[in-house]
Amino acid sequence: MTVKRPKCAAAMTLVEVMGAILILAVAVIGASAYRYHAALDARKADERATATRIALLLCENWRGVSGAVSGDEAYDAEDYFAHGLSFDASSEGPEVPADFTELATYTIALKGKYGVTYYTTLSWKDVSPGLRALNVIVAWGQQGSGSFADADKSFRLTTYTTY
Repeated sequence: MTVKRPKCAAAMTLVEVMGAILILAVAVIGASAYRYHAALDARKADERATATRIALLLCENWRGVSGAVSGDEAYDAEDYFAHGLSFDASSEGPEVPADFTELATYTIALKGKYGVTYYTTLSWKDVSPGLRALNVIVAWGQQGSGSFADADKSFRLTTYTTY
């Protein structure tokens, strides 16, 4: 005795298989795009955090150098950081804010994970007798190029000190 199977239970159709492949492809591409953008945002956040740390390091060191007047106009960051960082005086850097006097401009190249070059400008302004504003601006390019002209992001930190 032979048993006949109905045709509709034989297998999946080509349209069903193509539909399943399309759904799977959309899910894989979506997950890949999410991972790419998450990694890109993490890199941008890391670059900004590094710029913030550089500004804070320079500002606090300038303000608290022992043996000198706090916020001294003769401060040279290369004397304190040239050993551990690729730290060089530079002729190009972020613009000094209005009413501030430029102290120095530096290029700081980090050899870390991303190899970003940061451009810093230190400036100061006497706010009132005995009170001085110390300003540090850090600029960098998110594309990682080695030129100040490509710097498209910046961070500014101002602190106050008595002198």
